[in-house]
Amino acid sequence: MSLPKLHVAVLMGGWSHERPVSLMSGEGVAKALESKGHKVTRIDMDRDVATRLAEVKPDVVFNALHGVPGEDGTVQGMMDLMGLTYTHSGLATSVIAIDKELTKQALVPHGIPMPGGRVVKSADIHERDPMPRPYVLKPVNEGSSVGVAIIMDESNYGNPIGRDVAGPWQEFSELLAEPYIRGRELTTAVIGGRALLVTELRPKSGFYDFDAKYTDGMTEHVCPADIPDEITQACKDLALRAHQLLGCKGTSRSDFRWDDTQGVEGLFLLETNTQPGMTPLSLVPEQARACGMDYPDLVEAIIAEALKDAEKRKGAK
Repeated sequence: MSLPKLHVAVLMGGWSHERPVSLMSGEGVAKALESKGHKVTRIDMDRDVATRLAEVKPDVVFNALHGVPGEDGTVQGMMDLMGLTYTHSGLATSVIAIDKELTKQALVPHGIPMPGGRVVKSADIHERDPMPRPYVLKPVNEGSSVGVAIIMDESNYGNPIGRDVAGPWQEFSELLAEPYIRGRELTTAVIGGRALLVTELRPKSGFYDFDAKYTDGMTEHVCPADIPDEITQACKDLALRAHQLLGCKGTSRSDFRWDDTQGVEGLFLLETNTQPGMTPLSLVPEQARACGMDYPDLVEAIIAEALKDAEKRKGAK
């Protein structure tokens, strides 16, 4: 749909672990909208965000927040109460998708392959491993690989994990423990009900953690991924199904691990991100560009989805 000139509030920043990424995403979005002739108000979210949005009275809010509380349903519920039109997923979807355990409960019964695992108390892992090594520990509701630790026999965390060793157990009272899937890191973006491409992420060292994601030169992006056609199609099918089953709006990005010795049986969905990054190194803009959609057009397409969804909900009342 062709967009009229709009007043867009770009919501960014906040106080999550992902604040720096959100600020980069938000500034990129704001500049893209201004290049298209839209009026933009940048809002670095603080505790008075509702008052600020009420003063600004935007036509639509572009939600460029990452992590809690911008991605977990809190801000979505506030904007619903205020009657605001906003981009990306709504309250219920956001609550489920930010929580890795709830996501499994929503997707696995529908045949989406995800790693097994369970939520464990951080204090308990200093007594014993929650499962045989190698395994992964991650916060239940953080994104951007914040606080992820891979626990292997040869790792320097100790056995059992030492209380004084730096890791997510020092920041989070509960963690999700999952079997470690050896192999390759793949990701697929969905925009407006269409799965785009598959990108393989090849970190220059270690694994695809927060620093590897957002430090230029630390990770090679192979887009499209050099993988068999059946794996490409499986990633696209699973990403689109996850997007639909969770009720995602606008855009999402699904991340996979693929054990390439096991064929399609070795492919597992790790999580679906409802508000993927929009920084210069981010994967959704990269895939969109490879499909012929430049960054400003991508931003407008996400806003167009929000406006279309708002009209649909208005018509249903």
